Amino acid sequence: MTDRLHIPVLLERCLELLAPALASPGAVVVDATLGLGGHAEAMLDRFPEVRLVGLDRDRHALAMSAERLARFGDRVELVHTVYDGLPQVLADLGIESIAGILFDLGVSSMQLDLPERGFAYSRDAPLDMRMDDTSELTAARVLAEYDESELRRIFYEYGEEKLAPRYARRIVEARQVEPIESSARLVAIIDEATPAAARRSGHQAKRVFQALRIEVNQELAVLERAIPAAVDALGPGGRIVVMAYQSLEDRIVKRVLQTRSTSTAPRGLPVELPEHRPELRLLVRGAELADDDERARNPRATPVRLRAAEKITEAA
Repeated sequence: MTDRLHIPVLLERCLELLAPALASPGAVVVDATLGLGGHAEAMLDRFPEVRLVGLDRDRHALAMSAERLARFGDRVELVHTVYDGLPQVLADLGIESIAGILFDLGVSSMQLDLPERGFAYSRDAPLDMRMDDTSELTAARVLAEYDESELRRIFYEYGEEKLAPRYARRIVEARQVEPIESSARLVAIIDEATPAAARRSGHQAKRVFQALRIEVNQELAVLERAIPAAVDALGPGGRIVVMAYQSLEDRIVKRVLQTRSTSTAPRGLPVELPEHRPELRLLVRGAELADDDERARNPRATPVRLRAAEKITEAA
């Protein structure tokens, strides 16, 4: 089932970038967004002496990955957690540093492909959108409980939606008539609220659904904590690879990796002191995109932005 649902994005490129760090026996690699285990399985197969720690907030994905990765035995440790929980996970496992870490951000193939999860605007389903179904906040609750200004803010900030004020106002009006609990009803409200002159290619509801998903799962706040923690966890020569699928995530990743790959020495200093040396060396120029072959093979790779870096010094 997992193979039908999931084609790992940029699999060979990720393995190529991580390979130099995973050559040592006993090296620990973290798959911070385990999903259905496609990248994890490939890493365990390609690097037979590597130990893998897999993290995911989705307990259903973890259960499926556990079955997929069972043949690797005690080389695998799977943990139900959001990826900003990395420091605590490593402490609990007695791991002082890691050789590599992979982030494949955003909503997973399984979450998109199962209508009952409520992530897709193209199919009617309850407005859930929780990556971790043990958490309390759902998209339906956001639509029911947030006031107009809060809805406007998340549509602006997390969806980059220019019609945020109009959509927020119409949602507040509509919920006074009847609760907004299905994706079809939300799509209809957004469609009716969109002026003909403002219609664009693609679905009108796409940005609102993205904003709701990010709010429900606190994706950007989690990422702001997780990327610095991942860099801190890397040992010398360790590598981080991150795949982002929308600009808000990519900006966070870019900022952390660029900042920590830049010298902090004041201008004009004749000698760079150790405490000013950069911690990271960037492994790709800018953000790397999927090539035509990858996009044809796996359409979900089309928006991907890949960034990678190597740990060269410890923080001062």
